[in-house]
Amino acid sequence: MANQLSKKSFHISLQPAQAWTAILGLALFTAVCILGHAGAILRFAFPAASFIVGAFLYQKYPIIYISFTWWIWFITPWIRRLVDIQSGWVDPSPILLAPPLVTLVTLASFLRYLPQTYYQGGLPFILSFLGVSYAFLIGLIKASPTAAIVACLNWLTPIVFGFHLFINWRTYPQLKQTIQRTFLWGALVTGSYGVWQYLVAPEWDKFWIVNTGAVAFGTPEPLGIRVFSTMNSPQPFAVVMMAGLLLLFNGKGTLRFIAAAVGYLSLLLSSARAVWLGWLVAVFILTSSLKAKLQMRLIMTLLVILIVVVPLANIEPFSSVIAPRIESLSNADDDVSYNARSERYETYLGLALTQIVGGGLGGNTALGPDIDSGVLDIFYSFGWLGTLPYLGGIILLIFSLLQYGEVRFDSFMSAARAISIGVFAQIGFNGATAGVFGIVFWGFLGIAVAAHKYYSQQKNTALKN
Repeated sequence: MANQLSKKSFHISLQPAQAWTAILGLALFTAVCILGHAGAILRFAFPAASFIVGAFLYQKYPIIYISFTWWIWFITPWIRRLVDIQSGWVDPSPILLAPPLVTLVTLASFLRYLPQTYYQGGLPFILSFLGVSYAFLIGLIKASPTAAIVACLNWLTPIVFGFHLFINWRTYPQLKQTIQRTFLWGALVTGSYGVWQYLVAPEWDKFWIVNTGAVAFGTPEPLGIRVFSTMNSPQPFAVVMMAGLLLLFNGKGTLRFIAAAVGYLSLLLSSARAVWLGWLVAVFILTSSLKAKLQMRLIMTLLVILIVVVPLANIEPFSSVIAPRIESLSNADDDVSYNARSERYETYLGLALTQIVGGGLGGNTALGPDIDSGVLDIFYSFGWLGTLPYLGGIILLIFSLLQYGEVRFDSFMSAARAISIGVFAQIGFNGATAGVFGIVFWGFLGIAVAAHKYYSQQKNTALKN
């Protein structure tokens, strides 16, 4: 009987067979190339194969497609590093096109449902889409076509992904379950790797730090790395972990506490203070929106997590890195990063705000190579002509989120709303609406709006009956 149950569980976990055959085929092909020291093949084969698998899942297995898309965003930078250490440093790497290409598949949903969704709550997505399209056209004129196209992929694909989740509101319960499970395992895997990365400093990660020359990544040695786990840098990793940890409040089972332990520890080791503040904003919004019973459950969960995480964060070799970074939140005068950001705003804010037409996507070189402010980037690249519809759509969506009453009884929907607002709260410090940040921001915006649409339809159906 135990053997039968084991087989049944195995078959359930790998169903539907066609979807898992495609996913495992991609994973096996990638592993064979890397283990066979033929990683150079993956530079173009991996994004192409990922796109094909994504398109297949989108057509045949749309729920699995959502999880596949998130995982491609989670692990592609790590695959790039494995390839680079074998086959030589290439920058920019074509491998990094895999996440936006897989996400770009949802453009089909946007184009297909565009006319009818104008009257069904899709106007904010359309406005932001038009803002990006405008900045892309300006970028084609003022910047190189390649730079404009790559930048457009990072700005546009999060919007259409969020729209795709919104337009599939009828499957909200399945989407909710899939996203919850994806981020549980995402927090566990990337969090565990982040702690291991800090303690061991794998060769491919050291190779990455040396070749990027990024001082902000720490030193390429054990106990010296500022954790970025399977992603490209600490901030994108931290925002993914932030989302995963907030969703863990809604989870069940002991596995979420293990995921939370490694997740919070790796988040602290990332030293991503802007994301820490975004997490605080999100927790406040999440706690204040729930019913008393759900608030108490959230608080109890948070206390258990603190009991696990605080001792870990206060022992060596972790405390010497975490404690000074936390203390710097209350003493910014001597903080190098804070002062650099302040100087950047003093230098470039006037230039960005005087852009009417804008520099276009891929044409923000006047702001310098290390711009990490969404405010500066949007105003300079989009100009006022593109910024107004782009930010207008975002503000309309956030305003709508604040009106939803369903968050009081659906803790997942409440967490999704809190995540999107917590990410957007970082726009002055990070590019909060594009790239990895964007996929988290727009993805949870989309699922929160989908939840509202689903419950509204349920209510209307009940009234008719």
